[in-house]
Amino acid sequence: MPTIKILGAGLAGCEAALWLAGHGHTVDLYEQKPHVYSPAHKLEGFAELVCSNSLKADRLESASGLLKAEMRRLGSSLLPIAARCSVAAGGALAVDRHEFSALVTAAVKVQPNIRLHLEEVTSIQPDDGLTLVATGPLTQGRLAEAIQQLTGGAQLSFYDAAAPIVTAESLDMTRVFAASRWGKGDADYLNCPFDKAGYEAFYQALVEAERAPLHDFDGDLTVYEGCMPVEVMARRGPDTMRFGPLRPVGLVDPATGHRPWANVQLRRENREGTLYNLVGFQTNLKFGEQKRVFSMIPGLEHAEFARYGVMHRNTFLNSPRLLLPTLNLRRYPNVYFAGQITGFEGYMESAASGLLAARALHARLLGDEPEQWPAGCMLGAMLRYITTENKDFQPMGANMGLLPPLTERVRDKRERYGRVARLALEALETAVRYE
Repeated sequence: MPTIKILGAGLAGCEAALWLAGHGHTVDLYEQKPHVYSPAHKLEGFAELVCSNSLKADRLESASGLLKAEMRRLGSSLLPIAARCSVAAGGALAVDRHEFSALVTAAVKVQPNIRLHLEEVTSIQPDDGLTLVATGPLTQGRLAEAIQQLTGGAQLSFYDAAAPIVTAESLDMTRVFAASRWGKGDADYLNCPFDKAGYEAFYQALVEAERAPLHDFDGDLTVYEGCMPVEVMARRGPDTMRFGPLRPVGLVDPATGHRPWANVQLRRENREGTLYNLVGFQTNLKFGEQKRVFSMIPGLEHAEFARYGVMHRNTFLNSPRLLLPTLNLRRYPNVYFAGQITGFEGYMESAASGLLAARALHARLLGDEPEQWPAGCMLGAMLRYITTENKDFQPMGANMGLLPPLTERVRDKRERYGRVARLALEALETAVRYE
């Protein structure tokens, strides 16, 4: 049986490689690290998480939880690994990012059907066997030029920003409190409550803070709504953050007995709880400005920043124009794509696209018709969005709005989404052909 070449050992590439290898296929997996790094990656290991260590909600009646349930049904290799290195995060699945990368790397290296090549790939030969490109949204250099040649230059770009991380021991625990919104789940988040005067001073400092200059590789790009820098959000108005990442709803400050005017949440970054991520604080402020402005957050007056926020370029294909529902190019059907470069926005979404591409390749190599994913399941709905004509195409993460509405009205949101999720899993079951 022919060998499958996979470019990139990120979440999509590793998920695809492990599934294909587990089903008897020989995979040549190419990864440019540790010889070449993108502007955002630092670890030598595979499946490196950059922006956040959160893989989002895990409950079934959420879009992210439904996506994970569907991935488990299709034989995801990364979700069991994520469970092994999870850290407390309320109802979300968050991981120790270093341990997650190490475990995925180990799983790839011990799989006998995966031949690992630690080298940079600079070209794609569409007539030279089957190739899955999963090099991520920071693909650059000669490989980016090769993709442009294959796609006729049909690419779009946007900014992606990462949030800062602070040390737990540097927090003023007398000014923060542990709680989850509405008291749901364990109190896994630390909350930094603002009063009105404190928030207004913070807001003013934030909108006046100096942003870092962009790198040459960033060019003249557009901010993507799903990963907007907090300073850009603030410039939309003083209440924008209060209805976004700083929303205080569902929280009561034990020091006052009242809901805060605004609230910053800190999420545990590692299992030991020594590091915390500023939730929703993706930023491109200069490092000195981050220290000055974010130290105005209650409890962070003396915070030590283990990592400052950064911004980098993301590139994605105009997938509705270029890709078939099997995630291969319309013009060059031997070349498949997976991951965020296709517009599957998010870590789990990226891994899910790797699963979809792997299963399409498997069917092709067996001489079978590909599985047809119904629009009633999350995977099918996302695939339909990615490959259906859309003149204003932008990346999309899993969300319930992609799924068909219920025929009957259910007022309670959780119950409604629970029913939608159960119907989605039933729809998925009709399409699954390979165990």
